[in-house]
Amino acid sequence: MTTTHPHSPLTPGLIILMAIATGLAVASNYYPQPLLETIARAFDLSVNQAGFIVTIAQLGYAFGLMFLVPLGDMFERRSLIVVMTMLSAAGLLITAMAPTLTVMLIGTALTGLFSVVAQILVPLAATLAEPERRGKVVGLIMSGLLLGILLARTVAGLLATLGGWRTVYWVASALMLAMALILWRRLPVHKQHTGLNYPQLLKSIFSLFLHTPVLRTRALLGLFCFANFSILWTSMAFLLAGPAYHYSEGVIGLFGLVGAAGALAATRAGQLADKGKAHLTTTVGLILLLLSWAAIAYGEHSVLALIVGIVVLDLAVQGVHITNQSVIYKSMPEARNRLTAGYMTTYFIGGAVGSLVSASAFQWAGWYGVSAAGVIMSVLNLLTWWSGHKYKMA
Repeated sequence: MTTTHPHSPLTPGLIILMAIATGLAVASNYYPQPLLETIARAFDLSVNQAGFIVTIAQLGYAFGLMFLVPLGDMFERRSLIVVMTMLSAAGLLITAMAPTLTVMLIGTALTGLFSVVAQILVPLAATLAEPERRGKVVGLIMSGLLLGILLARTVAGLLATLGGWRTVYWVASALMLAMALILWRRLPVHKQHTGLNYPQLLKSIFSLFLHTPVLRTRALLGLFCFANFSILWTSMAFLLAGPAYHYSEGVIGLFGLVGAAGALAATRAGQLADKGKAHLTTTVGLILLLLSWAAIAYGEHSVLALIVGIVVLDLAVQGVHITNQSVIYKSMPEARNRLTAGYMTTYFIGGAVGSLVSASAFQWAGWYGVSAAGVIMSVLNLLTWWSGHKYKMA
């Protein structure tokens, strides 16, 4: 049984607010990426050690997805969203004041853990939306999420140029606190009664994986897609700040705008999924993802090639991601938070693996090593899709 405030329909204004809140929450995990070179100097770190900051954020996010997001099927969602937003702000505050790398990692882990509030907002929007436009709404909210990831780099680069890397975290913490207040005033009261206690909720996630082949296939597609995304963005700061370009933090951050163009171009994927074209958008997206690495690899010699590769990769990742969520949300409407937990935990594990692979590949083989890792992940993704489709599991 679902309880919704009668005066809080899913208006265009509320959709925009939820998209902004989703983007702002998930951006908290990505502010360090254009700053890795600067943070590495501040704490006297190697490339591998600096890349571990991003990995910690994504592992914290993955942990939150598995153990916190299912609470959306158990507690009133507005209150849960507001509390988690405030706790994420607290993590950012700890990072801003961190005197050592250890304290910074603690703040980063807490921020990652509670910024999964974004993944409670997405199924809430899907639940409030009319069935015939659910894919479109999910696409819009997910565009906010990916734009948050990408624009975090631009904002972080500009703020770091103005006031140092800590300024980024002070500002981000204040924004999250302000968003918590706005969400408390604007979100509808919404609780879904599942009749399950917390251990049963967690157990049901594994049961969903076991008995829902489409979830398994789509989760693996998401894992490899986000691994590709992390492979590119984790090491890009080192390429752009290095001998090939010598770009400043501010300029490096502007590359997030390039990725944002690709993300916005993918918003139509949700509408196509509503029209029964999920297979087409998935296939095209995975092929584009593989092809994007040719341009990205040449990006060591040509900034134009790098820009083209970024746009195509982010278009493909976002298009497949929106399609994945539209498909799985149709399968079990009463379990959307648990489906999200299972899918997005796998998704961000892919991101954490991608970050580790990227930092290691760059240290040992430079930009071509990073590109080779991306190609391998893309091929594995295509094989997963072919296998799922062949055995009617996609």
